[in-house]
Amino acid sequence: MKALVYHGAGQRSLDEVPDPQIAEPTDAIVRIDTTTICGTDLHILRGDVPETTPGTILGHEAVGTVEAVGASVRTVAPGDRVLVSCVCACGSCRFCREGRYGQCVGGGGWIFGHLIDGLQAQYARVPLADGTLYRVPPDLSDVHVLFLADVLPTAYEVGVLNGGVRPGEMVAIVGAGPIGLAAILGARLFTPASVIAIDLADARLESARRFGADITINNGREDAVARIMELTEELGVDVAIEAVGAPETFELAAELVRPGGRVANVGVHGHPATLHLERLWIRDVTITTGLVDTYSIPALLRLVAGGRIDPLVLATHHFQLEEIASAYDTFADASSTRALKVVVSAHGNPERQLSSSGGAAAGG
Repeated sequence: MKALVYHGAGQRSLDEVPDPQIAEPTDAIVRIDTTTICGTDLHILRGDVPETTPGTILGHEAVGTVEAVGASVRTVAPGDRVLVSCVCACGSCRFCREGRYGQCVGGGGWIFGHLIDGLQAQYARVPLADGTLYRVPPDLSDVHVLFLADVLPTAYEVGVLNGGVRPGEMVAIVGAGPIGLAAILGARLFTPASVIAIDLADARLESARRFGADITINNGREDAVARIMELTEELGVDVAIEAVGAPETFELAAELVRPGGRVANVGVHGHPATLHLERLWIRDVTITTGLVDTYSIPALLRLVAGGRIDPLVLATHHFQLEEIASAYDTFADASSTRALKVVVSAHGNPERQLSSSGGAAAGG
């Protein structure tokens, strides 16, 4: 089969590799129909994730069709169309029993394209299939559900839910990339008084307005803290969601919240950030962090099927697997290409999959 293989920092190629095989009774083999690229894949390619060894197939988000299952698999069967979660769950360890699947110590957690072969391939071995695969409703296209593998639950769980967004509150989202835009979609489910998007790029702020941001601030041209204080009677916002993963954006988010407010950090940080406890301790500010657990996938599937969330707005570019090098280049150069999420089809045409679907998410 064909798969995108990591060969060390800065090196990747579409290679012919052996087809995956059932190795454990809890495994499934899934034909990958549609996959995508994450910012974490770019981190791996830069050599920022030393746990990922050369020879690993990249990718941790996909929709596909079950080809075979191990003897212990009970929730899916060959022929089922499934969403492959970015997080595997054994279902029985302490953390899985608490719904913290990202911390699974029973062989799961974030392992695809990280510690084991991933999903940017024609076929994949899915360990712990009962806790990792979700059957897809027949009236939803691949692209309707693809982003429920990672970006939407990450923004929803680690940003919106950890941040405790409530009706009537003011929410600031620092960073209007895919995670920040998905956080806008999630925050609006809770009817906040306003959602404020902050970014340096006008193109991304334009996207934020399309996704439902009420106010946008280009903090390269104006003082975001001063503007937020002006909007909130000098108090600050109720919730600030950090969606970049840089020291300056985390520190900005902490400056934006009111006394008693919440900072939800979603961004993946590669460098230390300063935590100004000398200012925050007296203001009752809560700061949360987290790796996505994907416990929200069933709820998000229902919201997409009911038209409450429209994930299609995230899909800006479509490619075949043979074009995955171009897909990476497009995604990595988002400032020029205006890419949000790319859709890569391993079998067939994703745009045909999209056009043949039933419009179930048309009202998002």
